[in-house]
Amino acid sequence: MIKAWAARAPKQKLEMFEYDPGPLKADEVEVAVETCGICHSDLSMIDNEWGFSAYPLVPGHEVIGCVAALGDATRGLKIGQRVGIGWACGSCMHCDQCLSGNQNLCAESAGTIIHHHGGFADRVRAQWPWAIPIPDGVDAKEAGPLLCGGVTVFTPFAVYGVKPTDRVGIVGIGGLGHMALKFARAWGCEVTAFTSNEKKADEVRGFGAHHIVNSRDSSQLAKAARSLDLVIVTVNVPLDWKTLIATLRPNGRIHFVGAVLEPIPIEAFDLIGAQRAISGSPNGAPTSSAKMMEFAGLHRILPQNEHFPIAKVNEALDRLRAGKARYRIVLDM
Repeated sequence: MIKAWAARAPKQKLEMFEYDPGPLKADEVEVAVETCGICHSDLSMIDNEWGFSAYPLVPGHEVIGCVAALGDATRGLKIGQRVGIGWACGSCMHCDQCLSGNQNLCAESAGTIIHHHGGFADRVRAQWPWAIPIPDGVDAKEAGPLLCGGVTVFTPFAVYGVKPTDRVGIVGIGGLGHMALKFARAWGCEVTAFTSNEKKADEVRGFGAHHIVNSRDSSQLAKAARSLDLVIVTVNVPLDWKTLIATLRPNGRIHFVGAVLEPIPIEAFDLIGAQRAISGSPNGAPTSSAKMMEFAGLHRILPQNEHFPIAKVNEALDRLRAGKARYRIVLDM
């Protein structure tokens, strides 16, 4: 039996929950959980904000732990090895996307907390390619949020060929944004932070920003016109999208990783005139996650975390829900 913490219904407190996962499948790995980060997506799933949550729901998709059991068809992992599991825990492994190394784009990909019990537990299972080895140079107790938020903001740098000479803007300096600043600075870019909280200025510079712009001040946004090659949006709230798009240089790109729930108005001429692009991406494929971990180890990139024991999981969730986390929360098992 696996011991976990689960929500029994939308917006409910988590309670102790035990379940029998059944026999380990041939392509599965079972991980003994050491730490698990809390992501805003966990709150969205607990609250059924996206409309497809199933209960009882065990959140947790920023898992760090050690391999406890291996199916007969697993490869490249060994008992006791420290690994991480992020948003996805499986994919079909036979479609074009899987065979080309883009398993995160598989139409049949399985989410770690979507109709599957996640990492707020003593153990969790995943298809073996999705168990990402943690390099020796990465502090495992702090690394959990890299498996979701980290690879989410790392992906556009890798996918779109961002150059060290590019000028990059990060919109929203929270759980995702503060990691994006660190990756952008380590990538070699000139970095602009867009934030509505000017009290964060010293911290934001410490995360890697060269410049700071108030994202709610249209006059400051206007001064940044035609200055950026890439703008990564990490927030989930409406902003002055027209003016933000205008901050892009010719051939610039605005890229969404935050789940903005309201429609985003786009005027064609704002893109056509300067040959700009708009895009979005989910979490990364296993190879992307592994490369992100390697990059993080080389450049000593870690999220800024607060730690809670698993027994105080509801207090931790309330802190995140209130917007008080600075900047990620990790549960210690």
